[in-house]
Amino acid sequence: MDTHSKPPKLMDRVRATLRVKRYSPRTEKTYCYLIRYFIRFHGVRHPASMGGAEVRAFLEHLAVERRVAAATQNQALNALVFLYRQVLDQPLGDIGEFSRAYGSGLRLI
Repeated sequence: MDTHSKPPKLMDRVRATLRVKRYSPRTEKTYCYLIRYFIRFHGVRHPASMGGAEVRAFLEHLAVERRVAAATQNQALNALVFLYRQVLDQPLGDIGEFSRAYGSGLRLI
């Protein structure tokens, strides 16, 4: 079997790039989880076919539907910026305004 016939899969490229840039194993695990979650959230579309609007919708979902902590939403944004800049080498485009998660993930009414 010719191993050079297929380009590496996206998540293999993400892991390789994280390792070359010497990110911690824990960050690698978290970024990979968040990127896979982003892809599944949008119906298993390849991130290269998506942009700022899809990232905004995902971050909005995390804050409003999942009610994650602000740190989790920030890490998801960082993971996606890493994906687009470092792995896909593609501009993310304008994300625009989105709901921000609160510190603990719980909203006071």
